[in-house]
Amino acid sequence: MQQQTLAKPAAYAGVGLHSGKEVEITLHPAPVDTGIVFVRTDLEERTEIPAVAANVTSTLRATTLSMRDVRIFTVEHLMSALHGFGIDNCRIEINAEEPPVADGSSIVFLDLLKNAGRVQQDKERREIRIDKVYRIDDGERFVMAVPYDGLRVSFTSLNERKLIGVQYHDFILTEDVYRKDIAPARTIAYEKEVDALRAAGLGLGGTLENVIVYNDEGWLNTLRFEDELVRHKILDLLGDVRLAGAVKGHFIAVKSGHELNTRLAKAIYADWLR
Repeated sequence: MQQQTLAKPAAYAGVGLHSGKEVEITLHPAPVDTGIVFVRTDLEERTEIPAVAANVTSTLRATTLSMRDVRIFTVEHLMSALHGFGIDNCRIEINAEEPPVADGSSIVFLDLLKNAGRVQQDKERREIRIDKVYRIDDGERFVMAVPYDGLRVSFTSLNERKLIGVQYHDFILTEDVYRKDIAPARTIAYEKEVDALRAAGLGLGGTLENVIVYNDEGWLNTLRFEDELVRHKILDLLGDVRLAGAVKGHFIAVKSGHELNTRLAKAIYADWLR
């Protein structure tokens, strides 16, 4: 396949999930081999932060990219949408340090990209095809990548609370599958953890409009899928592994989160650089 970029700019405004701050983003077409690059427009020096695994500096409740002392955090939903829509080159101008949360999923970003359209460019895409087994394991959780002719994700979520319990899904990714079965899945929080998160300066922009909240009795809002949690985990994984590049392979995970996902992306990216 040829590399792809947007046909025209696309803009969106909202609040950041963790910062709670108003933010505007504009996604611009970019030349071949640019990759995905975030540009902080609110700073005097417009620092550019390439969205690559080597620039991941934190995975506390979100994936953070940094360049020197400038950062962008909670990039995973937007990166997932770019992955699902097959965009290789894009400059993302952003006037704060966190993209908008939108509705807590990636469907808003996917629609934004679709409305902008895409164009093929005059250079072949350099796909990273997994040709060996990668495994990141912390003894309780793991994520791995194995060779596969395409893109596939198999994810098992294990939650100690009976309301959720064990959730599993396996998807062979196409653009239609991503849009219908993954992109609408929203981020999820346990009600008793919300106050602690906010005390730590996290989740300040979270509401029942952009986060699914549950307690020991049930859900505080209506689910889009019975297994929305594991679908959102897959959404996050696709955003995190996109930091390694346009990857093809079978990703298998049990209880994985941003830390393990990005460690896997870093291992793949390091091999790709050689």
